[in-house]
Amino acid sequence: MLIGMTSEPEQQIGVGTPDAFQRLWTPHRMAYIQGQDKPSGPGAEDGCPFCSIPAKSDEDGLVVARGERVYAVLNLYPYNGGHLMVVPYRHVADYTELDGPETAELADFTKRAMAALRAASGAHGFNIGMNQGSVAGAGIAAHLHQHLVPRWGGDTNFMPVIGHTKVLPQLLGDTRKMLADAWPTG
Repeated sequence: MLIGMTSEPEQQIGVGTPDAFQRLWTPHRMAYIQGQDKPSGPGAEDGCPFCSIPAKSDEDGLVVARGERVYAVLNLYPYNGGHLMVVPYRHVADYTELDGPETAELADFTKRAMAALRAASGAHGFNIGMNQGSVAGAGIAAHLHQHLVPRWGGDTNFMPVIGHTKVLPQLLGDTRKMLADAWPTG
């Protein structure tokens, strides 16, 4: 223990009633909370990050794989290590707006993403889904994207449950390379 430090909770004037929660300050998430780089409107020309990512290198855009109609990209604010999204290149907001080939490739990329995550990280299961519209929780509602969150037995351990802290053991760039290397071809 550092000199002058105590493990006992301290009351700080002006911060409210003491509770059992420890605080992990994550100021980098403020960009997401405040909507930095969030589209300013519904169109592709309104600053949509999902429209600008394909023009970047795979490394700079955190792109794991590219198809003809969709691409797989890591989530900048992951729920778990390896959390990625499958995104159509075409700027559409709703799943029903996808055409047949886009729907088929989105499904194929979902399968490939699952295979890559299993091969690269031994994922035991997945949460897969789309939030359609702002009221359903879509952070970027103007451009459809499907989340794939890998899960492992025990990944809801004491850190998130008791410590209210999520541990991500790998940098996003390293995760991108690992998954890109494990991405199934054909």
